[in-house]
Amino acid sequence: MDLKTAALRTVSSSLTATAALAIVAGPAHAQDYVVQPGDTVSAIASGHGVSIDNIVSSNGLNSRATIYVGQHLTIPDTTAAAGTTHLVAEGDTLWRIAATYRTSVSRIQSDNGMSASTLIRIGETLSIPGGTATPPARAAASSTQYTVRSGDTLWSIAARSGTSVAALAQLNGLTNPSLIRVNQSLTLPAGAVAPPSATTASPVAATTSSPSTYVVVRGDTLSRIAGRFGTTVSAIVSANGLANPSVIRVDQRLTIPGGTPTGLVGDTFLGRTYAAEVVAAANVNKANLNAMTVPTRVQMQQLVISTANDMGVSPALAQAIAYQESGFNMRAVSPANAIGCMQVIPSSGEWASDLVGRNLNLLNPQDNVVAGVAILKQLQRNDAPLETAIAGYYQGERSVRERGMNKDTVAYVASVVGLIDRFD
Repeated sequence: MDLKTAALRTVSSSLTATAALAIVAGPAHAQDYVVQPGDTVSAIASGHGVSIDNIVSSNGLNSRATIYVGQHLTIPDTTAAAGTTHLVAEGDTLWRIAATYRTSVSRIQSDNGMSASTLIRIGETLSIPGGTATPPARAAASSTQYTVRSGDTLWSIAARSGTSVAALAQLNGLTNPSLIRVNQSLTLPAGAVAPPSATTASPVAATTSSPSTYVVVRGDTLSRIAGRFGTTVSAIVSANGLANPSVIRVDQRLTIPGGTPTGLVGDTFLGRTYAAEVVAAANVNKANLNAMTVPTRVQMQQLVISTANDMGVSPALAQAIAYQESGFNMRAVSPANAIGCMQVIPSSGEWASDLVGRNLNLLNPQDNVVAGVAILKQLQRNDAPLETAIAGYYQGERSVRERGMNKDTVAYVASVVGLIDRFD
């Protein structure tokens, strides 16, 4: 059978729960948590309002409570009660609602007669099984505040304060943990230690060594240069004694403290230059991936195949996309902050999380592949033409629908279609 025909026939219009997604295997009142860089069991327990013993026993951890980045932990829900209701508001997702009430997505779906593909609507009232009568307070009584400084990332703050990125994001209602701003006030979980006043090097800066020299070119700004080298504007200003950070001139030579773009992300791709804050976020992710142990390209390819099979997507199509995007390289990060093997940007990762009903960590190899494959499956709903689905993965579904395929999209689709035959 022709692969294109087979791919279209295997796609259904709804996402079903599959073995690849059924990761939570603990108590009925539980949620799934993916270990982040800098996490400890004590910080996770504090962030979720449970005891260390509960996490250790629910996950069969050893006597030292050893965990590793990317590991899935079952967080037992110790607050189960008679239940309550929630009025869906703008921006709500099932995962966020479940996290707010300390229950699970699957329990909300079950109690409301929803399938894995059911969408929630603004104004809809949901029954919350075992949920507290009101959402838990964001800050514990003993929590402390931290003011974001230049050079900070959520990861560096979490690592220095003894908590986790996930705990900080949830406590402060951050929908995109990669975006925090200078002078922003963050609440630290109870038990976390406020970082020292002095700015500490971020993971990106920690990957660099001796200073280097950079010659300013037309269109440069200090913010863009800092993002390119994985450092901060204030560090460049200090190293060069600049009186006005807004004024630099073409051909001016700047000393970049500890700066070398080796192994990091530039700000330009395919002729397009990306905003400094996007590149900076990409470099944080790149540095974290560089510091992690990730599967080999062969192992990533096998993960793509098995996940596609589990989720009802053509393995040849999934492999073609992964190869076109990254060559099965889990450490790949683009200037647009497209992450990992499947090159998923954070906003698309949130969409994929909603599709599968749980939070996906794009730095986790399994979650990265699940996100990409879930998006592919959604793009093929309602028997959409294969070429249109491929274009949507690259250009964006709405953009393709409203504007048609861009010139570079046409070339992308042709390349992926050719790769499908290779992986069939």
